[in-house]
Amino acid sequence: MQETIPFKNLCSREYPGHKKKVHSVAWNCAGTKLASGSVDQTARIWQIEPHGHHGKVKDVELKGHTDSVDQLCWDPKHADLIATASGDKTVRLWDARSGKCSQVAELSGENINITYKPDGTHIAVGNRDDELTILDVRKFKAIHKRKFNYEVNEIAWNMTGEMFFLTTGNGTVEVLAYPSLQAVDTLMAHTAGCYCIAIDPVGRYFAVGSADSLVSLWDISEMLCVQTFTKLEWPVRTISFNYTGDYIASASEDLFIDISNVKTGRTVHQIPCRAAMNSVEWNPKYNLLAYAGDDKNKYQADEAGCFRIFGFESA
Repeated sequence: MQETIPFKNLCSREYPGHKKKVHSVAWNCAGTKLASGSVDQTARIWQIEPHGHHGKVKDVELKGHTDSVDQLCWDPKHADLIATASGDKTVRLWDARSGKCSQVAELSGENINITYKPDGTHIAVGNRDDELTILDVRKFKAIHKRKFNYEVNEIAWNMTGEMFFLTTGNGTVEVLAYPSLQAVDTLMAHTAGCYCIAIDPVGRYFAVGSADSLVSLWDISEMLCVQTFTKLEWPVRTISFNYTGDYIASASEDLFIDISNVKTGRTVHQIPCRAAMNSVEWNPKYNLLAYAGDDKNKYQADEAGCFRIFGFESA
């Protein structure tokens, strides 16, 4: 039975704190903390009250990177461990309670992508040179490196960790077996580069966002495209499924975030925004959507970095 969300009665809240724009937002596995990574070389951890008691929000600053924190991801099994990837060529592991860095891995290039294996044992990191590094989380050492001869954009494991996906600049999704990283399948997904990928939390589908402004929905067991979402007009930068897998959010340079019903393909809500979006992510337990973009003020100058969360009851 699909739940219906009263989107019309919901509003967004703004969380300022970064000195420059926010590139990445991610929820912890408990849905109680949100991390934001910024061009200002820091990440921040925010304690979020899901049912909207809006007192002063405490945040913890994660300092140590010497370049933009482009992406971050939480340990899927531990609500207080988070990994950050930066242009400074390092990956860092942090304790979100103290804000202390516990591990650093020096890699060979500017990191732009990071994702945890669903069982929390490995981290995959992609860099600007289309090189993939797999880190063993316990030793925090690289156990596998592979350079691809095509543009690799985003990376993801399936729910069981047996399949590994890469979205490429050729418009394909490369499906690799894990841990061997042997090629299993090449899906001709889009007519232009594929930028982002999201795995539905129920494990039935994955979605791919492309430079052709479309989002495609794939049945993961058949590897067939079963739906396309066509509302955006610009290259799709970021997509996310809600925790029940019923809704998908997608965003681009269009001045709205589209929320569509996964089954019907129809738009159910649009969240207006003032600039191109860099990151959208649904909470794993509640219908709260965090989003961050290239906010400009009325003089077209970059605003200090903030992110917003949509899904609070309107007062």
